Amino acid sequence: MIKLRDLQYLTAIAEHKHFGKAAKVCFVSQPTLSGQLMKLEEQLGLTLVERETRKVMLTPAGEQLLGQARQVLQAADDFELAAKALLDPLAGDLHIGLIPTLAPYLLPHIMADLNENLPNIDFFLHENKTQNLLTELKEGKLDVLILPWLEEMASFERYDLFAEPLVLATSPKHPLANTKQLSFDKLKAFEVLTLEDGHCLREQAMGYCFMAGVKEDQSFRATSLETLRYMVASNRGITLLPKLATLNLANSNMINYIGFTEPQPVRQISLVVRSGYSRLACVREVVKSIKSSIARVNL
Repeated sequence: MIKLRDLQYLTAIAEHKHFGKAAKVCFVSQPTLSGQLMKLEEQLGLTLVERETRKVMLTPAGEQLLGQARQVLQAADDFELAAKALLDPLAGDLHIGLIPTLAPYLLPHIMADLNENLPNIDFFLHENKTQNLLTELKEGKLDVLILPWLEEMASFERYDLFAEPLVLATSPKHPLANTKQLSFDKLKAFEVLTLEDGHCLREQAMGYCFMAGVKEDQSFRATSLETLRYMVASNRGITLLPKLATLNLANSNMINYIGFTEPQPVRQISLVVRSGYSRLACVREVVKSIKSSIARVNL
């Protein structure tokens, strides 16, 4: 009978492509991991791993079986989580994934309440770009994600948390700086600074801009919101920022933040989980706590 541990060794080799590194993450010796994989190959009658002096990789047969190995391991993890949830659905570890354009601005508003409302949950926070987070959620490395909703997430279960407006950021010297509210058509005379590819905020912000005929500044793309903020403060251009990123900031006199008239550009912040996730009672309490926290924020 195939053992779950052997499948863990196989997936570790696929990820690290090195026997020593794979053995380390599996907390076994290299000879143990290598020997067990050879026994698995003998049991299946297939060669799963190519063993060369300088690199290790899966064979075509190993690659074909890798997806099923991951599904089996995920099912085993889900089984264990379901059993723990029956004992106490509001206890244990919860790994939450967030994107860089949301995490540092949202977490100060919600974590105190989460820790108070769910004292038996240990929260582990992971920051990454959207596509990486979705992959880790599928693979079971994360339990839930909190991020702007995109259509490509339709295969996951969704809990809407709040709609976050986008605002225009300008330097005090910019022609639009003293505008109280504006419509998107007022931006047609200007180019907008954006984030680099890979940030979902870039796609959402530019989606609004393109619909209104507003052009992107092609000369510069930022790696973070803080870089964008610096460029705006230096009067190098204007940009769209999520409202949470504009609250309670030091030196706010260096940048003017201007809201839009209706219909406002917004990004829908949602919590997403795998379909059939076993700890939905915990998820619902997390959602309830976050909504309560955000209700006190002036969005």
